[in-house]
Amino acid sequence: MLRRFLALLFGAAPLHAGEAPPVMTHAVLVHGIWQHEGRCFGLLRRDLEKRGVTCLVPSLKPADGREGIGTLALQLRKEIDKAFGKEQPFVLVGFSMGGLVSRVYLQDLDGARRCESLITISSPHHGTGMAHLHYGRGAAEMRPGSVFLSELERGQDRLGDLPIVSYRTPYDAVIVPSESSVWELAENIEIPCPLHPLMTASRKVRHDILRRFEYPEEP
Repeated sequence: MLRRFLALLFGAAPLHAGEAPPVMTHAVLVHGIWQHEGRCFGLLRRDLEKRGVTCLVPSLKPADGREGIGTLALQLRKEIDKAFGKEQPFVLVGFSMGGLVSRVYLQDLDGARRCESLITISSPHHGTGMAHLHYGRGAAEMRPGSVFLSELERGQDRLGDLPIVSYRTPYDAVIVPSESSVWELAENIEIPCPLHPLMTASRKVRHDILRRFEYPEEP
């Protein structure tokens, strides 16, 4: 509860000097819209697997989100349970729309009970104006002021004291405005990056993620 209070008060809860970082053994990496396993998280996955982390990068379909974010979250739960069983804890990393898919899984599908940390990268927690230019239910859900986003916000207390980090770039032309990635429950970190899709490959983003954990192996 103390961590959540500090996050609400200051928008951050960084690691303190002398505080031992948690050990990451398993990670689930959730891609964004129009992506699949081979088009997202390549460098971050390599970084983690070199450190002995077992990674799951499911390809969720339809990747354009036209059937809704909840549909993708149900697939995510199925893929996690298939790969890791129903009890194995893990760190969850979501890029762009994948951050919202991750939140639905955590908040509405009982995922929070086994998740050790949530990291979102350029996710539209408050929607994006660019969603007005796209088709389908998922795009409608990502429009600012949507019923979906309102319900997601109302249910975020189900995350409890889960550690959360949200990364964004001020130059994001997909998450409009880029401040939509700022989330009051998270430690919010701004890292300049020229293009939205490059955020998961950003050396600075990857380095900041990696320094937050200990690992089974030395790289």
